[in-house]
Amino acid sequence: MTITSNSGLILEGGGMRGVFTSGVLDCLMDKGIRFPYTIGVSAGACNGLSYISNQRGRAKFSNIDLLDKYHYIGIKHLLKKGNIMDFDLLFHTFPNEIIPYDYEKLASCTEHYEMVTTSCKTGKACYFEEKNNAERVIDIVKASSSLPFVCPIAYVDGEPMLDGGIADSIPVMRARELGYDNNVVVLTRNKGYRKTIKEMKYVSLFYKEYPAMQEAIRNRNRIYNEQISMIEAMEERGEIIVIRPRKPVEVDRMERDTKKLLALYEEGYEMTSGLFLM
Repeated sequence: MTITSNSGLILEGGGMRGVFTSGVLDCLMDKGIRFPYTIGVSAGACNGLSYISNQRGRAKFSNIDLLDKYHYIGIKHLLKKGNIMDFDLLFHTFPNEIIPYDYEKLASCTEHYEMVTTSCKTGKACYFEEKNNAERVIDIVKASSSLPFVCPIAYVDGEPMLDGGIADSIPVMRARELGYDNNVVVLTRNKGYRKTIKEMKYVSLFYKEYPAMQEAIRNRNRIYNEQISMIEAMEERGEIIVIRPRKPVEVDRMERDTKKLLALYEEGYEMTSGLFLM
């Protein structure tokens, strides 16, 4: 594939399955491949930030090496702070001290980069591009990664938000609406994967002041499956390129087995090699 002025890169989330995306992005950086437009959701938004700032290996180090050292995912965090992940560590200590994020490179980047959140008030997707305000960058990526039920509501510009994957897990249509129709989509599940459609009665116990968010969560799996079907049809017609794991992924959304994570990272890197003309 050759990158053109209307090329876009779409990064799905998937929690720790996002290490596959880290491998894809490190390969792109090694090849010097840049897209004029990139959009990331949840874990994809986190990984995409390191790609946009051209910090090769940063996402891998954060997702694998630092997980092994700091154990920042688990029930202990949920019980202690009401969040299954240590967001203070992930979104403050990591980017400011342990593995500094290059905000200067982000600010000088000429490519467009958007991150997706879901509005608690409307249940609709929100698309943000921010390069100059470091605090706002963190607010957006934190909101994009705030999983329902196990993470607290996050705020962007004072507005309550949750994980972008609730409303728009794979924002290929957003890219097309902006004029980017030569797209590469990075998925973190194998071809043919679909989510189970089931009644979510327990949703009514949460977010009572945000009925639109409750409805968005109830519809999420159906909408995700519809997006996947659309993407597979577009792929069949040769309209997009999809990079995805070859077989069913053994890595869980909250995976802590670093050997599994490393294997999935390496698969993402390997599958991206040879796809692009230099």
